[in-house]
Amino acid sequence: MKELTILDVTLRDGSHSMRHAFTEQQVRDVARGIGKANVKYFEVSHGDGLGGSSLQYGFSKVDELKLIEAANEECGDAQISVLILPGIGIREDLKNAVTAGAKMARVATHVTEADVAKQHIQLSRELGLKTVGFLMMAHMAPTNVLVQQAKLFESYGAEIVYVTDSAGAMLPHEVTEKITALRSVISCEIGFHAHNNLSLAMANTMAAVEAGATFIDGSLRCLGAGSGNTQTEVMVAVFERLGYGTGVDLFATMDVANEIVAPFMPRPQEINGSSLLMGYAGVYSSFLLFTQEASQKYGVDEREILLQLGQMKAVGGQEDLIIEIARALANGKQFV
Repeated sequence: MKELTILDVTLRDGSHSMRHAFTEQQVRDVARGIGKANVKYFEVSHGDGLGGSSLQYGFSKVDELKLIEAANEECGDAQISVLILPGIGIREDLKNAVTAGAKMARVATHVTEADVAKQHIQLSRELGLKTVGFLMMAHMAPTNVLVQQAKLFESYGAEIVYVTDSAGAMLPHEVTEKITALRSVISCEIGFHAHNNLSLAMANTMAAVEAGATFIDGSLRCLGAGSGNTQTEVMVAVFERLGYGTGVDLFATMDVANEIVAPFMPRPQEINGSSLLMGYAGVYSSFLLFTQEASQKYGVDEREILLQLGQMKAVGGQEDLIIEIARALANGKQFV
């Protein structure tokens, strides 16, 4: 039986949908449920990673270190992962996260910028963390470039390299091509992180596993940026049906999803016009709420904003472009 490791991102990617307003009690309840369900890893941090609480990305309601500490007290044998983006999170953030209880660090860069993560990867290994290289917006680079970047991550000491479909823009055959190419050239494990903007998160996750990925991300009730992520409890059921071993208790996962997460979700994670456009145009999923706010403020169609963001190939950290595009559209102009 092929073994898979499911990493749950409800308490990190879900932070985008929650506007970074998780309470300590919500985190405790979810962490306790995840522990009971035998999920091996789960991620806790601001949606944009350690140090992400800011004017640019949105302030956290509760300091992320307090949330990590709370999760660590409740999660049993489950282990906490944190996300860190070079340029946002710093050395002290990662060290403080370890003190608070983190056991894994996922160092995230744009798909063409793995070289900025060398120090972060090396520090993570020095701190004794399970260390992951996380290549975001993977749809924006051809496969040969993705392979080069993954090799850099591995050379720095990453134990797992992730292909990350941050925009929910990839199609199953593209996932298969990229994961197969990585499997042929790197020896470390491969992970896959999906978004559901084109209703393909589960299909893409299956394609990734079939091509050789052994770490796969999910979120309870799909809670995450854009239309959310691959649904954790659905993944558990599907891969059990397919004969893969995850070690995760299906009923316990369903319980925490339906009884704990669903009641505090601000909205269902459905595919609507705007999130669909994100997948179609290849726009970073965390731009959704910022785009909706700009659309309302300037009285313009949010779909037009998203299409221009896609044409510009905007990436995380360029949230200010959303306002500029909305202003231009309000004045009857095209920003690009």
